[in-house]
Amino acid sequence: MSDILSEIRDGVKVITLNRPDKKNALTLAMYDGLAQALRAGDADPAVRAMVLTGAGGSFTSGNDLKDFLNNAPRGDDRPSLRFLKAISEAEKPLLAAVRGPAVGVGSTMLLHCDLVYAAPSARFNFTFTNLALVPEAASTMLLPRLVGHQKAAELFLLAEAFDAAAAKEIGMVNAVLPEDEVLDFTMAQAAKLARKAPNALKFTKRLMKHHTGDVPGQIAAETTLFEQQLKSAEAREAMTAFFEKRAPKFS
Repeated sequence: MSDILSEIRDGVKVITLNRPDKKNALTLAMYDGLAQALRAGDADPAVRAMVLTGAGGSFTSGNDLKDFLNNAPRGDDRPSLRFLKAISEAEKPLLAAVRGPAVGVGSTMLLHCDLVYAAPSARFNFTFTNLALVPEAASTMLLPRLVGHQKAAELFLLAEAFDAAAAKEIGMVNAVLPEDEVLDFTMAQAAKLARKAPNALKFTKRLMKHHTGDVPGQIAAETTLFEQQLKSAEAREAMTAFFEKRAPKFS
């Protein structure tokens, strides 16, 4: 069976890390599978949102160190960089359901997700300095932006594990849910997104992720997309449905 499982349920693509006997430790082949699954989901009009999760009560224990040492990644086209490029450039809503360990890249990849839900068993760790490494996935920019420099320094430099409640407190996690409910809840949230206007979601995400850094520039970027959407079939359907007091249907 594949170490990366992928299926589409009612417009939601579920991507599952499926190496439970190794706590879903990531190999280069798994990075390649993740990159392909994310790119395919972004390109498929039938997919409106994507969910990342892990099998067997773990999200991922991070990189499989033996695999990495035996297959030292080289070059700009290596699988891990293809994955980071795919997750950072994903245009559709990306959610994560986290149970058990989310170590190293298991934590940094969550900074690229739009919504993250965790079970009480979730344990996060930016473990890089413990292995004489440095963080990746643009996390040295994204985490300080989320939590401030001092808190990010504490998490990165000390590299100590923290639980789901702490992750929620600093804004890495949207909600902490019972163990047997976290995936179902994440899927329900993804289903809500799958029913919304896909371009409106895509452009809103783009505006949040690639903002100009100044208020006038951001207003200009928003205005361009606002006017584009105002003329769109999506907007006509949304407004027609509003006046007809029915749920909109976006094809």
